[in-house]
Amino acid sequence: MNQLRNTVLVIEDDQSIRKLYGLTLDSDEFRVIDCENGRSGIRSVASVKPDLVLLDLGLPDMNGKDVLRAIREWSQVPIIVCSARDEDSEILEAFESGADDYVIKPFSPDILVARIMANLRKSVTVEAGEPELVNGALRIDLVRHEVFLGDDKISLTPKEFALLRYLLINRGKMLTHQQILSEIWGPAHINNNQYLRVYVGHLRDKLSSDIPGAPHIMTEVGIGYRMEVAAA
Repeated sequence: MNQLRNTVLVIEDDQSIRKLYGLTLDSDEFRVIDCENGRSGIRSVASVKPDLVLLDLGLPDMNGKDVLRAIREWSQVPIIVCSARDEDSEILEAFESGADDYVIKPFSPDILVARIMANLRKSVTVEAGEPELVNGALRIDLVRHEVFLGDDKISLTPKEFALLRYLLINRGKMLTHQQILSEIWGPAHINNNQYLRVYVGHLRDKLSSDIPGAPHIMTEVGIGYRMEVAAA
């Protein structure tokens, strides 16, 4: 009888370890997909939408912690770091970058399966947003960090991108100055309203357009900002 299986995405450059994962998880419980570098892994999270990710830190093209941070920009998929790095500082930084669990190599296959099942049970996979966010004529590709207004590609600084992403994820909601400043710049900057006003002004300039469906960033005086929900 056919049954649904949990999809596990393995991001690991060592072929022998990828084979070990395949043997360990080859059952009616799991479907295993593997990638050998960070960039292909990030793309696969967006396209495959796995139930859980097993991630190595020592990848050939980018640091595994950067992979973690990139995925966490738009997905809350459970991620278990599997690494030979056993220093406390490495483990703590992995958790701070968004890991849900950390398994030190070499590991017991039975323990790995138990950790996978525990993380699957507790996960609800609440997304911060789809890999592509759309509001009227505005579209953000969160994987490639590209912004389009209609057919035009919009160039943004990293902070402008982060601010636009946050407003777009929360489109239609009123966000206070303190909420936005804490999310984008950190709690130490929650009183820098003028700083936020400057960046919102930059975004408005770059998104200013006569294109139908171009969304507007609305100001609630003394409270904060809201991105309107634009017509499709």
